[in-house]
Amino acid sequence: MIISQQLLSVNGLSYTIRSAMETDAQQLSELRLQIDGETENLDRERGEAFIDVQGFEHIIHTDAESPRNLFLVAVVQDRIVGFSRCAGVYLNRFAHKVEFGVCVLQEFWGHGIGKNLLQESIAWADANHITKMTLNVIETNEKAIELYKRLGFEIEGVLKNDKVLSDGNYYSTIIMGRFKMTGE
Repeated sequence: MIISQQLLSVNGLSYTIRSAMETDAQQLSELRLQIDGETENLDRERGEAFIDVQGFEHIIHTDAESPRNLFLVAVVQDRIVGFSRCAGVYLNRFAHKVEFGVCVLQEFWGHGIGKNLLQESIAWADANHITKMTLNVIETNEKAIELYKRLGFEIEGVLKNDKVLSDGNYYSTIIMGRFKMTGE
């Protein structure tokens, strides 16, 4: 699905949040690779599950046409610095929910980009009668967990010792969800 463009300014940085376009595919492929190497908050290490330009073009095209998917980018002066995606399932028993994921270049942390991508996604979900949003977050990402709680997510479960990070230690994944009854 496509949403209207939003212009934001947070902590002295102006940026736009808009739906991804197929012409963004090259930047997105490079950006995802860079972000995967900057933090251990995500599931992948740099280069794992690489998505090339054609792969991103396909995802963007599919998401734009799907009423259950949303692919957003955050843009600073024509440079994509972050993105988020809501992906739904087409099985009837799961048609009410989407899974949310987000990533932002480390140099742009602290400007509300992740928060605003999530808020736009929540507004889209609410407007499109999607009653549940889910996400996974590593236990060490306390700042993200607190943000998700402030925006109505609650902890639904914990996958204990789910990931091994570069320090060789095991870390748990927190499963969070936001449920909104129709008509709220």
